[in-house]
Amino acid sequence: MSKKAGPRKGSLQFYPRVRAKKLLPRVNWNPISKEGVELLGFIGYKVGMKSAFVKDNTPHSLTKGKKITIPVTIIECPTMKIFSIRFYKNRRLIGEVVNENIDKELKRKIKLPKERKKKIEDFKEGDFDNVRIIAYSQVKKTNIKKTPDIAEIGVSGNLSEKLNFIKENLTKEISVKDVIDEEIVDVRGVTRGKGTQGPTKRFGLALRSHKSEKGVRGPGTGGSWHPARVEFMQPMAGQMGFFTRAVYNNKVIAIGNISEKEINPKQGFKYFGKIKTEYIILRGSIQGPVKRQLLITSPLRKSKKQIKKNYEFLELR
Repeated sequence: MSKKAGPRKGSLQFYPRVRAKKLLPRVNWNPISKEGVELLGFIGYKVGMKSAFVKDNTPHSLTKGKKITIPVTIIECPTMKIFSIRFYKNRRLIGEVVNENIDKELKRKIKLPKERKKKIEDFKEGDFDNVRIIAYSQVKKTNIKKTPDIAEIGVSGNLSEKLNFIKENLTKEISVKDVIDEEIVDVRGVTRGKGTQGPTKRFGLALRSHKSEKGVRGPGTGGSWHPARVEFMQPMAGQMGFFTRAVYNNKVIAIGNISEKEINPKQGFKYFGKIKTEYIILRGSIQGPVKRQLLITSPLRKSKKQIKKNYEFLELR
């Protein structure tokens, strides 16, 4: 009979395992690209998971042409507005221009300067080589809360196209349909927090024998005598969950508006309520609890396997 073994789980690439500093993570927008002139990301709020009844139109699939049920995650996406424009030179921030037309809820959250000296016209060609925006969500349109969330979002295209796009949308509300037009997306956010946990739950250690000398739920040894120290690779108790993580290549099942297609249950979604604005439905699970703010971005590395999948959304179950 083979020996029952349970080697440590938990990737050493995620280190240190500490609580996330903010709920919406910072993104490196340089490697993310997109055709045309559009925003590269959008702020959404997790509604929860459901089962979706879809028609499988994937070529060479065993269920091609059949109606199947798949697990999906629903994310509510209220419109966004531009808070400010950031100018970069050699990847360093050289200046920022704050938009004059912003919501009252944001003015209460952020202390704005009384005199706004800089304008877009003050930055001339050659002074900067990249432009990004600071966007905020109009979450007051939903049932979640009133205070908006803020995130820096990149823009695709060349420098002149980026500036023209930002000037055109300074006073407009940006919809998720204007941003997410691809078959797959990446989702960045913070996972569900579980507080301080022991090494067995945190790293999946196998339980030791009931006759073991110093407890059952712990590692057998903390390492060798020399070097005489406990190395960071050893599984130990500490923070579990509330980590910043990215889920790549999520298949987009549907994007819609609640006024066009009603997907709310009669009693509303559990712990969330009813969707009031636009929404996006993704296949599979997404990190975080209900009402967690998420950053939906264009795919960093497109997966051919995910692109080939094709589903016709029928209804939620």
